[in-house]
Amino acid sequence: THTDSAMATGNQKVVGVGIIGSGVMGLEHMQNIKLLENARVVMVADTDENSRQLAAKECPEARVVEDYEVLLADESVDVIVVCTPNCHHIHVLRKAIPSRVRHILVEKPLCTTVEHCQEVAELVAEHMGPETGRIFWVGMEYRYMPPIARLLEHVDNGEVGKLHMVHIREHRFPFLLKVGNWNRFAENTGGTLVEKCCHFWDLMRRILQGAKAVRVYATGGMDVNHIGETYEVDGVKKRPDIIDNAFVSIDFDNGARGCLDLCMFAEDRQHEEVHVVGSTGKIHAEAPGELSRQSQHLSGNSRSVSGAARIHQ
Repeated sequence: THTDSAMATGNQKVVGVGIIGSGVMGLEHMQNIKLLENARVVMVADTDENSRQLAAKECPEARVVEDYEVLLADESVDVIVVCTPNCHHIHVLRKAIPSRVRHILVEKPLCTTVEHCQEVAELVAEHMGPETGRIFWVGMEYRYMPPIARLLEHVDNGEVGKLHMVHIREHRFPFLLKVGNWNRFAENTGGTLVEKCCHFWDLMRRILQGAKAVRVYATGGMDVNHIGETYEVDGVKKRPDIIDNAFVSIDFDNGARGCLDLCMFAEDRQHEEVHVVGSTGKIHAEAPGELSRQSQHLSGNSRSVSGAARIHQ
């Protein structure tokens, strides 16, 4: 995608990208954008001096500033990527959505409260409706991981029949360190089930083709990670309060059910499994990994086929 104001390199339009927030995710976006032929990071904004230095090292041709409003006003910026701590998304988006920038990608989660998400939705409807040609997107990239994308193709094609159950399991390492340890506190992240698991709520609704949750049952706790740790925040020592394990069960308005099994101290890798069960079969994918199994319910005869997909009838 490019805009009329995009820079020209030879005969090709190059999109000028502004990055707001140059912590862990901001740097990752910079690295990915550098792989694109038709995009270039032209500006970076961050209030943290060390983060600005890292951004300047990563993208030496980009202008690095402290104030993101300077970035929003700069004519070289066509699109922005918002990578600030979750609790600051709302403040940036209040300024960015009505601004001159063409398109906006905001890191997940959109915001840390329902009220702020609703406010953003209203701002997008007012300033970025379909008639404007502007794009607003939240970075829910799990949908596009190859094994998950293939699972969605099979589900969308009706290969497991009417959908009844979605089970997602993630057993992984604890949260990574972030600038100023902001992600150790639920008031900044929205809590683990928002910060991390918004990916899985999005996947469940995508798999179930937009079904809405009507009942949620959840239990979890902070049982292993960060026990006994303290961090100084604005001169006050605080203990982390982010849960590290949970079970969540969801009833959807189409009669289907979803379940999440989360553990953030079980393994030294990040590993997700997605199981979808329908009226005529089941499909299972792992990320990272491959679509590993497609099966049909046992009834009468049974057979199996080895390879990328094993089928049972």
